[in-house]
Amino acid sequence: MTASVPEPIGYDPTAIEARWRERWAERGTHRTDIAHGERPFYALMMFPYPSAEGLHVGNLFAFTGCDIYARFQRLQGHTVFEPLGYDAFGIHSENFALKVGRHPMELIPSNIRNFRRQLDRAGLMVDWSKSVDTTDPNYYKWTQWVFLQLYKQGLAYKKAAAVNWCPSCKTVLANEQVEGGACERCGTMVEQRFLEQWFFNISKYAPRLLENLDTLDWSATTKQAQRNWIGRSDGARLRFPVLDPLADAGSSAVSVTAEVRTGGTTIEVFTTRPDTIFGATYLVLAPEHPLVDALTTPMQDGAVRAYRARAAKQDLVSRKTSKEKTGEFTGSYAVNPATGEMIPIWIADYVLMEYGTGAIMAVPGHDERDFEFATKFELPIVRVVAGEGQTAKTPLGEAAYVGDGVLVNSGQFDGLSVDEAKVKVTAWLASRHAGDAVTNYRLHDWCISRQRYWGPPIPIVYCDSCGTVPVPESQLPVLLPNIPDFKPDDSGISPLARHEEWYHTPCPQCGKQARRETDVSDTFLDSAWYFLRYPSVGRDDIAFDAATTKKWLPVTTYIGGNEHAVLHLLYSRFITMVLHDGGLLDFEEPFTKFRAHGLIIREGAKMSKSRGNVVNPDEYIDKWGADSFRTYLMFLGPFEEGGDFRDSGISGVKRFLDRLWIAVRDRDESAAADAEVMRKLQATIKKVGEDVPALSYNTAIAAMMEYMNVLRKGERTPARAEVEPLVQLVAPFAPHIAEELWAMLGHATSVFDSRWPTFDASLLVSDEIELVVQVGGKTRGKVLVPKDVTQDAALAAAKADPAIGKFITGEPKKVILVPGRLLNVVV
Repeated sequence: MTASVPEPIGYDPTAIEARWRERWAERGTHRTDIAHGERPFYALMMFPYPSAEGLHVGNLFAFTGCDIYARFQRLQGHTVFEPLGYDAFGIHSENFALKVGRHPMELIPSNIRNFRRQLDRAGLMVDWSKSVDTTDPNYYKWTQWVFLQLYKQGLAYKKAAAVNWCPSCKTVLANEQVEGGACERCGTMVEQRFLEQWFFNISKYAPRLLENLDTLDWSATTKQAQRNWIGRSDGARLRFPVLDPLADAGSSAVSVTAEVRTGGTTIEVFTTRPDTIFGATYLVLAPEHPLVDALTTPMQDGAVRAYRARAAKQDLVSRKTSKEKTGEFTGSYAVNPATGEMIPIWIADYVLMEYGTGAIMAVPGHDERDFEFATKFELPIVRVVAGEGQTAKTPLGEAAYVGDGVLVNSGQFDGLSVDEAKVKVTAWLASRHAGDAVTNYRLHDWCISRQRYWGPPIPIVYCDSCGTVPVPESQLPVLLPNIPDFKPDDSGISPLARHEEWYHTPCPQCGKQARRETDVSDTFLDSAWYFLRYPSVGRDDIAFDAATTKKWLPVTTYIGGNEHAVLHLLYSRFITMVLHDGGLLDFEEPFTKFRAHGLIIREGAKMSKSRGNVVNPDEYIDKWGADSFRTYLMFLGPFEEGGDFRDSGISGVKRFLDRLWIAVRDRDESAAADAEVMRKLQATIKKVGEDVPALSYNTAIAAMMEYMNVLRKGERTPARAEVEPLVQLVAPFAPHIAEELWAMLGHATSVFDSRWPTFDASLLVSDEIELVVQVGGKTRGKVLVPKDVTQDAALAAAKADPAIGKFITGEPKKVILVPGRLLNVVV
């Protein structure tokens, strides 16, 4: 007799996952009926930059979280649209192409093919028929069209400005792309340059961008980041008359009304503390301020020129945060409009043209930076706010007083609280034509010019006869030429300027020879509108179809990284508002719901090549399968927080899926479902159905694992009714095995075309309860008893429990049953 060979434990993910990916493609399972689909649900994930290294675990963590949510919504009966594309322009790609000696037009398609292979293996429910690639002329044609919409509305302009320049990347960076004085991309310390650049007037939209945050269903951290970046400040714009250089500089005070001696020139400052104007003892201008040349006296000219040259080499962000205070006196003076006193005018690098008016009134008694500056240069420091226990004569000591209090040394306003004084001092100055109440915003206009090759050319032509001419929409796209010498240099001029045949072009208006704009646009413009394009992919005559857009947008739910809070997410809101104002969209906020995902670390440390702890998804999918890898990533911790990836953990998830496989394979079609198992199933359906929409994926998985322990307790063979709904619960997390098991259960259609299982609330109520048992006044354990248990039966159950019974010796002196809660035994 031949010995029987035991069946293998578990399943083979390699074969099953390949088979189902093929079936999905053949059947068009993931294709969305854009035109006729009912209950549209637009599930968007941030599209990736296709690096040469390929998909990394951070990508897959984010994409899986979005995919689970989307699959869950499909099981809820929605027509789900889950697109994905490639954010493929930009410095990252270009720098790598330069490093390896390949042209980006050759390198990027290769990267995209590798990404597509990896993304397919991940089992995402992506409709690839609606994909985008920002480097495709059929896409960036419409990016250029978006630029023209802003130009038409007067929101795109070119000006010379102080900008951040990365000497390594050899291009301008927006303020948002500088971190700690360094380029966010390469880490090189950034310099300041003065260049002609194209800007979008996003600052005009600051009030709306800020106000709308109150109504958005977004992650709180993301909204707060945008509030801080937009930075509303309520204050006053004050005017300080400048003294005529011929005025007697030896005088200690002058009259504010002496207009003939001030010559009518004024310096405007914005301040949130107009109440402290009586303590303003000097003015400070940014080195780039347009009045510096006129205010610099001959004696100070050399020192001021040298200081401005040094300041120009610093980046704008580090200037704002640097603790070392430096500056130079211009030689000129202004008049404090509140005190009538003459105060000196300085320049210093801690004041920026990017903020306010490029000038500040310095109140060293009540501002830390001003105090440090005044102390270093021996400038007057006056107290004008006294806190509790302080008076007008209380010394300031070694630091500015920045607390609350009442005004002192402030003339008629002495004794007023700070809040009262802000209003009354501003009104008083306004009556003297020396100031006005205003609201300012920290948000400044978006510099979109990039002096690089790898990006969409800005669609502008310069003509000696016609001036600045936008390229007509009928002539889009302005194609990016394939030039071999695409390396940028330090001149600040784009490599495209070296391509004569492309650079020279007929003027669209007069036909004379003209010149193209050689800067390309910031890659964040590519991504600021891509979500509008997805549903209309295939329409080459329009950026986005009005009817399709009205049906599918705004995006129902968006999942991505919080590192883009003040970049992509802010720019997308701005562009959507502009298109709405132009009559092209009937909504002004692009994303109805946004959730920021957490970050994955490994073995307690951030992943990096130098640490050698980077997770390559291919290796893990090869070994464990995509379903196990997906589910493990979601099991690491709360999705919005992330977790610590440890190799040992994934085997537990694989065992769970193996047990599910065996449970379905060995199910008993004729067996009646067990009441307690079914009760646990109802609780599990309820739990998972609540956790998934809350993105609490880790607790949903834990609940399913807990149910598996009940289902297979003692290796019992489950009834069909006990295991079939679990396949549906698992499906969003592990779609390949779920499809295979659904087919094994006899279903001809996709598990995702079934409906999410419902639970019977009445079955959640158990006929049994846990009764706490106290013996001799100490809690000794719990016993499971019927709800209507008698005192004698409860005592018998307590005695029968080994952990409790050993404490009940002899006949109890007293037994007290508190129904439904407690059994107290006195021995």
